[in-house]
Amino acid sequence: MLQTALRHGLIGLFLITPVLAAPTAEQRGKAFARASCARCHAIDRISKSPLRIAPPLRTLHNRYPIEALEEALAEGISTGHTNMPAFELSPDQIHDLLSYLKTLE
Repeated sequence: MLQTALRHGLIGLFLITPVLAAPTAEQRGKAFARASCARCHAIDRISKSPLRIAPPLRTLHNRYPIEALEEALAEGISTGHTNMPAFELSPDQIHDLLSYLKTLE
């Protein structure tokens, strides 16, 4: 009886462990920001941006509603300076990055 209960408990643990280990949208968004944005922008709540003219990501919600960035990210962000690379994100990347940006508000 005890062995059966332990076996069922272990099976249940193995079944939910991948779900618990899967990164959330916020975590994937932070990883994207670290890989793609951190060279110029501060991507956390306290750091200064490595590139002085690059606003910290935590301040973007002061300029734009975060949801309003969805279209710009899909079509490609263009800025008035040449330091910002042109890039387009997939719908999943947009969702993840916006989810992360919302955690910085």
